[in-house]
Parts: sequence; structure tokens; C-alpha cells
Amino acid sequence: MNAKPGRLLQLDVLRGSAVFGILLVNIWGFAWGTISLRYGTLPAQPPVLDQLVIFGVAALAQFKFYPIFAFLVGAGFALQTRSLKRQLGSWEAAQTAYRRRLHWLLIFGLLHGFLIWSGDVLTSYAVAGMLILPLAAARLSRVRNRAWLVAGGFLLFMCLLIPLGQQGGAPDIARDLHSFAERYAIYTQGSAWAVARLRANDFLVSMLYAIVMLPHIIVLFLLGMLSVRCGWLTQPQRHQRLWRRVRGVGLGVGLPFSLLAAGAIAWQVADPYQTVFDTALFEVGLFAGGPVLAAGYVAALMLASPFMLRWLGAWLAPVGRMALSNYLLQSLIGTWLLQGAGLGWGARLRPAEMLGLAVAIMAGQVILSRYWLHYFRQGPMEALWRRLARLP
Repeated sequence: MNAKPGRLLQLDVLRGSAVFGILLVNIWGFAWGTISLRYGTLPAQPPVLDQLVIFGVAALAQFKFYPIFAFLVGAGFALQTRSLKRQLGSWEAAQTAYRRRLHWLLIFGLLHGFLIWSGDVLTSYAVAGMLILPLAAARLSRVRNRAWLVAGGFLLFMCLLIPLGQQGGAPDIARDLHSFAERYAIYTQGSAWAVARLRANDFLVSMLYAIVMLPHIIVLFLLGMLSVRCGWLTQPQRHQRLWRRVRGVGLGVGLPFSLLAAGAIAWQVADPYQTVFDTALFEVGLFAGGPVLAAGYVAALMLASPFMLRWLGAWLAPVGRMALSNYLLQSLIGTWLLQGAGLGWGARLRPAEMLGLAVAIMAGQVILSRYWLHYFRQGPMEALWRRLARLP
């Protein structure tokens, strides 16, 4: 299957892979919640397969695909505002139209976070988009300088934040595990009302965390804008030297870092009382190394052969063209299957089975996306979003 005329196949493939990569991480949050232990805990002498699954997801997916998705949102921002400017005749009209688009994205995100799943990212994306909207018509140098400024400020803030986080004293592991067990029981076995109350609380907490992470999202948006303005994404064949360097750094630096941090995280899941490693510090390391490896993933796709790109496009491009619909559908299916308000499978599925469920959802979404786009031009949520925003 080829990309729709006027679309870039590599961007749809990247978007589809990001949607699926995000599911590999989010599936745990549907059962365990979003502000507790990400992968839960394992029994004494856990199966090796379960440990390997957690290690693999942490190493290859955690903090890898949401940067790609945010990067692509920034790229889409540059492409769509350009298109709106051509259609409407001025940057002012284009920004007004795109602002309506962002307002509706914010509404979708708030509804998603409060009513379906607390790990929503659409709210943060909408706010970040509003903040960078004045840069739509800015010179390339201004966008580049703003990216450096925000990135530098965010890194400085994080360097100051880490020592402050270490001043709270030793954590009460037994108390934390008890609180986690209570939350897990509510999510996987509680009534619809109990789950809704906990979800609303978690979403409010996650929005406070999102405020801290907003500069990071803005940097990724600006990088996506630059990648379009400079032609790195739209004409990758002309920038193969750049992409080879990015692939080398991403895989050579990001992968070892991610493997080391994932090992510590998998060890903590198997033995929550261990204190050999400061696993919080390793989470920070994974957060730092994840986007580097994500850049390696993007570069590898940019350097893919035409045959490989067409093959990936047949399976992933339809998913990418319906990214919003598929993202929300994942939350609906995952919470219904895993939480107590639905089937409650989260109370009994092992990590290997959770991974199998994620793969099954992916397979279903590939089939559904191909079928839907055979008859319709856009995904259902994309079409609704466009109509509500009154876009041309």
C-alpha cells in the first residue's frame, strides 16, 4: 500500500511505529496505573521469560517512542501550517485555523485523561503547540536558537532537580509497595466508580508532572519543525551523511545506555527491596538515553532501502495515517480488557502475556486501519477533528 498522494511515506511509517511503540509501554499503565511502579512487581523466583520481557520493553521502548511521536507532531505542525498558509493566503489566518485545531486537541486530551486513561499525552501536545504557534512563520535561525535555549534551560533545571530529589531521605519501600498494591487492586478489580476516582486523581497528578516535562516536549516539537524546514525528513536522500551520523550516535550511545538502565529496572521489579542501585537515578539515565536511541531509530528508517520502506509502509503507514484514532482506541481496548470496570484481565496476566496482548492489539489495528482507509480518506477521529476545527 502506498502513501496517500501528497503525503510522505516515511512519516506515516514513523508515526505508525511510534503508535505501536507507545502501546508497548502504555499497556502496563492500563493495569498498574501511571504514577506507581511502571511494570509492577514479580513473585519470588519469577519466570525468566517475564524478566526478559520487562527488560526488553524498558531497553527498547520505554522513553523511545514518545520522543519520536512528539518529534513527528512538530514536523506535522510545520507541514500543516505551511499548507494552511497556502490555502488561506496569510500566516495570520493559518495560525488562527491551527489554533482551533489545538483547542480541540486539548479538549480531546482532557476527555481522554479524565474518562479513559490518566496517561494522556494529547493535553501536553496541545499546550506545547499553542506555545510554539508564533514560530510558525519565524525565520529558521530563530527556531534553531529557540530550540537551543529551551533545551539548555531544561537540562539545567533537571540537573538542579536531581539533587533536590535525593534530599527526601531513604524511601519507605514497604509503605510504597503497600500503596502500590492498593492502587493496583482498585485498577484491576475495583468498580467503575472507584477506577474513575483514582484515574481522575492520577490524571491531575500527571498534569503537574507534564508541566515539568513541557520544555522537553517543546524541544522535540522544534526539532521536528527544523527537520522539515531543513529538508532532513522531507528529502532524506539528500542528507544521508547526516542520518548516518545520527544512526551511529543513536545506536552506539543510546543502546548501551538503555540496556544498562533497563537491567537495573528489571532487577528492581524482581526484587523491590534491593538497594544496590539507585533505580530512580537509572530512570533518569533511561530518560536521557532514550531520546538518543529514538534518534537512531528515526535515522535507521530514513536510511532504509526503497524496498524495505515500501514493505514497512504496507503495514505501518495505514496505522500512522490514523494515529489519533489508533492511540485513543488503544486506551479504550486496554482499559476495558485490563481494568476492573471491564474484564479485569490485569489482575492475572503475567508480563509475557501482557506483551502478547499488546502484539494482538497491534495486529488488529493494522487490519482495521487498512480496511478503514480502503473506504474512507481519514480515520474517524481525524475526520471529526478536522470538521470541528473547521479546516479547509
